[in-house]
Amino acid sequence: MAVSNPAFMPAAWRDPKRLAFLLGLGPPTLPLGAMFWVWATGLHIFWWYGPIFIYGLIPIADWLIGKDASNPPESAVAELERDDFYVWCIYLTIPLQFIGLFACGWVWAHGRLDGIDNLGLAITCGCASGIAINTAHELGHKPGRLAGWLSKLLLSPSVYGHFYTEHNRCHHAMFATPEDPASARLGEGFWAFLPRTILGSVASAWALEAKRLKGRVWTWRNEVLNAWALSAVLFAGLVLVFGARILPWLVIQAVFGLCLLEAVNYIEHYGLLRQKTADGRYERCAPRHSWNSNNLCTNMFLYHLQRHADHHAHAARKYQALRSYDDAPELPSGYSAMIMLVYVPWLWRRVMDGRVAAVYGGDVSLANIQPGLAGRYLPGLQAR
Repeated sequence: MAVSNPAFMPAAWRDPKRLAFLLGLGPPTLPLGAMFWVWATGLHIFWWYGPIFIYGLIPIADWLIGKDASNPPESAVAELERDDFYVWCIYLTIPLQFIGLFACGWVWAHGRLDGIDNLGLAITCGCASGIAINTAHELGHKPGRLAGWLSKLLLSPSVYGHFYTEHNRCHHAMFATPEDPASARLGEGFWAFLPRTILGSVASAWALEAKRLKGRVWTWRNEVLNAWALSAVLFAGLVLVFGARILPWLVIQAVFGLCLLEAVNYIEHYGLLRQKTADGRYERCAPRHSWNSNNLCTNMFLYHLQRHADHHAHAARKYQALRSYDDAPELPSGYSAMIMLVYVPWLWRRVMDGRVAAVYGGDVSLANIQPGLAGRYLPGLQAR
């Protein structure tokens, strides 16, 4: 597999993107940013600062800044992964996440906003909670119990703690296959994928824990139950402090946050399929099994999540060292812009189905096709 830009680099190499990863501290502060901009301008539109930021400012920045496919030289990777600066970039998001959530609780309880403004703040809070799942994802791949509990803590606002179990133990084993609930199929619209992936992920995580615990699931050692318990404690604490009137907004932000995660899941492997080998097993993962994007701005905010092929090839590799591959299929834009297409299935298919066909040289029989839709694609969909 070819790695982008394998050109000679000097021995005293320094990561040119090092400080840019501090941008990852931005998403958890979206609720605080909304409050600031409303206070500074008096414009209530800024209660919707989260979607303005994600669907407006980030795609524009991606377009203006462009792409970066450079990789660290192999000689620098070990030192790069030992640098604690990148760890603190992750850990510092945690207090910011909960400061923002508690600030939202106070505004919902005491801000005397109308329903539209409260909804805007809930969606903004959901943007922060959804992106926090990515930070939880990064922590969930780190060794040690502390990282695991911090991962589940960041999943608690979106009530998606089962992701910790399902992602590591099911998705990484079964991604880009029909058996994976988190891999979208060619022709499967997002609104059909959403209930399938939510229900399938919960069922998968529960089954994995039931197997690990030999059926004794009603115990604090159940990783799904103790993760959900964190959400219950968090929501109960917020309601106790701010009153039951904030509960609908907490639910809205949780639903929006988990939908944001699943929109990203939908993008990452859409239509891609690992073929079965002669012994009936799926082939080993390769760059061609994940959609990548080298849009620099989104990658800095999401800790290189868009370098997804290398993440699946080396799940333990730290985000700062993830590489871009020349032979990984490339999205036409960063995740922020692509998510807007996800919400409109016919537009998504118009942009992406031809690209899936191109991955397989026009032979979409090799793709992961939604059951019942083979007739739509197999009569000769040509790569566009």
